[in-house]
Amino acid sequence: MKALIVEDNTLMRYTIKSLLLKLGHEVVGEAGDAESAINAYNALKPEVVFLDLILPGRSGVEILDVLRGLDPKIKVVVVTAIEQTELDRRLSNKGVITVIRKPFSYEEFKEALSHI
Repeated sequence: MKALIVEDNTLMRYTIKSLLLKLGHEVVGEAGDAESAINAYNALKPEVVFLDLILPGRSGVEILDVLRGLDPKIKVVVVTAIEQTELDRRLSNKGVITVIRKPFSYEEFKEALSHI
């Protein structure tokens, strides 16, 4: 699967990329802010986007709305440290496949990928 990673923390981007590669997936791009994420999505057309919620420029929820406007069938996995039941419900209603909570283990990451 071709993935785009949208995460402002360089170490977390590296971690997600390493895990995806280890699990046999291709990382086609990385972005650290809202505008870069939208531009990368338009240019690369990944099969799935790994999206942080707290980013410079716009929130991950706002980026999700923009990406949904570009492609209503886009697959999104949210990777966040925010833990709120109401937020999870909103993300689910917006079509997010799954939410991975930071910090996460290899097994938790692998399990989340099984939902894609």
